[in-house]
Amino acid sequence: MKLTRTVQRILANYESDNPGTKANLARILMTGKLAGTGKMVILPVDQGFEHGPARSFGPNPPAYDPHYHFQLAIDAGLNAYAAPLGPLEAGAATFAGAIPTILKLNSSNSLATSKDQAITGSVGDALRLGCSAVGFTIYPGSDEQFDMMEEIRELAEEAKSVGLAVVIWSYPRGGTLSKEGETAIDITAYAAHMAALLGAHIIKVKPPSAFIEQPEAKKVYESQKIDVSSLTARIAHVMQSSFNGRRLVVFSGGAAKGTDDILKEVRELRDGGASGSIMGRNAFQRPREEALRLLEGIIDIYKGRA
Repeated sequence: MKLTRTVQRILANYESDNPGTKANLARILMTGKLAGTGKMVILPVDQGFEHGPARSFGPNPPAYDPHYHFQLAIDAGLNAYAAPLGPLEAGAATFAGAIPTILKLNSSNSLATSKDQAITGSVGDALRLGCSAVGFTIYPGSDEQFDMMEEIRELAEEAKSVGLAVVIWSYPRGGTLSKEGETAIDITAYAAHMAALLGAHIIKVKPPSAFIEQPEAKKVYESQKIDVSSLTARIAHVMQSSFNGRRLVVFSGGAAKGTDDILKEVRELRDGGASGSIMGRNAFQRPREEALRLLEGIIDIYKGRA
C-alpha cells in the first residue's frame, strides 16, 4: 500500500500516534474508490440498536442480514463499515480483510428514557475481529455527558495503545438544549471541537443549520462576522473548529430524503471542506441497486466529478 501525498499530510496531523494507529488510519483512507484522496464514505449500521429492526430494515428486508451490509460497503467501494459487536461477528470470517471495519463500542435504544448509551463492545473485541478503529457516541448537553466523556477517554487510551484509531460520534442532545439547538451551528461546531479535544482521529457530526442556540455565542458570531449563511460556510466553520482542519470530520446523512436532496447536500459538504460522509439509513434502506447508484454519485462528488 503506497500512500499518496494527501494521505501522508493527513497522517502528519496526528503527531502523538504510534505506527499501528497511523497504519489503521491509512488503511481506511487508502481503501475503496476514494483511496488516496483524503476523502471518505463510510457505511454505519447501528440503527437496529437505536431504532429497532423493523424501523431500520423493514423498508429493505435483505438488510436484516448482517452480510448484506458488508457486501454493500465492499461493492460500493466505501472506505469502511461501522457496526456494533454482533453484526461484525456475524460476518467476521466471510469478510475478513475485505474492508476496514469500525467496532461501535456503545449503543442506545429507543426504549430508554435517559440520554445515555451502554458500552456493548471492547477494545479486545475490536482486535479479535481485525478492526481498524473503534467508535463511540457522546451526547454533549445531556445529564450523562461527563460519564460518557470519561468512558471514551479510557477506551481511547486503550485503543491507541494497541494501534487502533478512534472515531467519536458527537451528537448534542438532552439537558437544556432545544430540539432546534441539537443541529445549531454553534452547538455542532462545539460538539466537533469536544470530540477533537477528547482525542478523536475521526469525528462524526450532523450537518449544521444556521440557527444559533447560545446567546453568548451569537454575540461572537455577529461581532466577528462568522459566516453561517450557507451550508458550505457552516461546514467550513465546523472544520475550522476541529483544530483548523487537522482532524478528519465526516457528516451524517440524517433522516431519509430523496436522492437529489442528498447529492445537493453532499456537494455543499465537499465545497465546505468536509472529510466525507457517513451514510447509513439513506443507503441501506434503499433497494441494493438504488443504494449502489446513490453511493456512486456521492463518491463522484467527492472526486470532483459531479
